[in-house]
Amino acid sequence: MDDPHTLDATGLLCPLPVLKARKRLMALASGEALTMQADDPAAVVDVPHFCAEAGHILVSSDLEGPVQTYVIRKK
Repeated sequence: MDDPHTLDATGLLCPLPVLKARKRLMALASGEALTMQADDPAAVVDVPHFCAEAGHILVSSDLEGPVQTYVIRKK
């Protein structure tokens, strides 16, 4: 099984990166972090919106280059 703290969502289009992040976060304990990589241009808007709506903390987002990296801390 993949590391539950990482998610490679490259190649997936909206809404799949956020849906897969939500599923992966459900398996984590409160306070644990998920590092997700995505290359969907919509993720720049979708991931922060998802975190705000779900109550998770967007610890960081690296938006340089074609692949974005997000660190999300579960509420």
